[in-house]
Amino acid sequence: MRHLTLLTFFSLPAISLAADLNGSTLNLLWGLPFAMILMSIALGPLFFSHTWHHHFGKITAFWTLSFLIPFSLIFGAEAGIRTVVHALIEEYIPFILLLLALYTISGGIFVGGNLHGTPKLNTSLLAVGTALASIMGTTGAAMLMIRPLLKANQTRTRRVHIVIFFIFLVANIGGGLTPLGDPPLFLGFLKGVDFMWTVKHMLAPVLISAILLLTTFYFIDNRLFKQDVAEQSKATRQPSPEKITIFGKWNFLLLAGVVGAVLLSGLWKPDHNELEILGSHYALQNLARDLVLIILTAISIIITPKQVRAGNEFNFDPITEVGKLFLGIFITIFPVLSILKAGEAGALGGVVSLVHDAGGNPVDTMYFWMSGILSSFLDNAPTYLVFFNMAGGDAHALMTGPLFHSLLAVSMGSVFMGALTYIGNAPNFMVKAIAEQRGIPMPTFFGYMAWSVVFLVPIFILHTFIFFIFKLL
Repeated sequence: MRHLTLLTFFSLPAISLAADLNGSTLNLLWGLPFAMILMSIALGPLFFSHTWHHHFGKITAFWTLSFLIPFSLIFGAEAGIRTVVHALIEEYIPFILLLLALYTISGGIFVGGNLHGTPKLNTSLLAVGTALASIMGTTGAAMLMIRPLLKANQTRTRRVHIVIFFIFLVANIGGGLTPLGDPPLFLGFLKGVDFMWTVKHMLAPVLISAILLLTTFYFIDNRLFKQDVAEQSKATRQPSPEKITIFGKWNFLLLAGVVGAVLLSGLWKPDHNELEILGSHYALQNLARDLVLIILTAISIIITPKQVRAGNEFNFDPITEVGKLFLGIFITIFPVLSILKAGEAGALGGVVSLVHDAGGNPVDTMYFWMSGILSSFLDNAPTYLVFFNMAGGDAHALMTGPLFHSLLAVSMGSVFMGALTYIGNAPNFMVKAIAEQRGIPMPTFFGYMAWSVVFLVPIFILHTFIFFIFKLL
C-alpha cells in the first residue's frame, strides 16, 4: 500500500488537500469501501470464517486501496497522503497504542484459585468485572475475568446465562464510565471531550444498567443454581475450601500508569502546543502519552513471567486483528465524515434529517437509538465518530451547550448497544470463543440476540425516557 501511494504521489499533480475537501461534492460511492470493511467484519466470521480468519488483513487492505487509489487519482496524491497521515497521527496511533497497552498489561495478570460458582460469587465477579472495565478497558477486563468465572462454574450444568450476562456487563456496559473503558469514548476524548465529563455524565446510565442487570442475573442464576444442585450427587457437591490467588500483581501498577498517561494528555497544556506533520497536528501532550504507553507495554512484557501469560493463554493475535482492521477503517471513513460534515447538503442529507427536526435541532432519542443500532451491527468506534460529527463535531459545544444530550445519546448508544449482538464490540466474540473452548454451548448469532432483546431493550427504553424525553438526570 505504501509503495502504491508513493508511486501515485510522484506521477500525479495534487489537485486539492484532504483537509479542504468539500463533502457536499462527494457521492455515496466514496463511502462504499468503508461500508464493505464493516460488512466484512460483520459477515466474514459468520459465513466464510476460515477465509476471513486467514485473510482478513488482505481483505481490509483491498478495500482500503479501493478508496485510496481512486481518491489519489481524482483529488491528487498529496490529498491521499495527507488523508493517511491524518488517520494515523490523530486517530489510529493513539487508539491502537491504548488498546495494546491495556491488552498486554491485563494479559499479565492471572487470577487463579479454587472458587465455587454460587449466585453470590458469580454476581460479585460480574460486578467486579463491570467496575474494572472502565479502568482497564472492556477487552482487558473481559480477558482478565472470564477465565476465573468459567473455572468457578466448571461443575455447573447451566452456564450459558453466565457468559451472556458477562458479555452484557463486562464486555460492554461496564466500559461506559471513562474514556479508558471503550474505544468510542476514547475517540471522543481524542476529539476533545473531557475525561471527567464522561465520568460525571455516564455514571448514572452505567449504574442504572448495571444494577438492573446484576439484580436480574442474581435471581436467574439462583434459580438455575438450585436446579443444578438438585441434579448433582452429594459427592459432587462436596465443597473444598475457597481461595483465590493473583499472579502478576506488578501489572496493576502499570495499569495505574496507563490511567495517569491518559489523564496527563487531557490535563497538561504545554507552551509548545503541537507538531505539524503534513497538515496533521500531533499535540505534545499526546506524544508524551503515547510514548509512556509504549514504555509501560514494554515493561509489562519484560517483567511478567511467561507462566503467567501462559495461564491466560495470552497471545497478540486479537490485537493484531484489531490493528489491521482499524487501520483500514480510519482511512476509509474519511469521505463518510466529510459527507456528514456537509449536513443536509451532503449525500447523507436524508440520514442527517432523521436525527434533526424541521428546525435543524437534534432529536436526542434518534441519536441514541440510531447510533446504538448501528453499533450493534457495525463497529461501535467508527459509528461513534460518524454521529459525533453529525452532531457538529465540536467537543466544547457538545459538552456545554444545548447539544449536551446529543453527546450523551451518542456515548450511551455506541457503548451500551454494542451488547445487542456478538459483533457489536470486539470482546463479545472473544468471550464467546473462550466459553465454547470450555465446552459451553453458546447460542447462535440470532439466539444471542433473543437474549439481548429480552434483557437489554427494556433497559434502553427506560434510558430513553429518563435521559432524553423527560431529561430527569
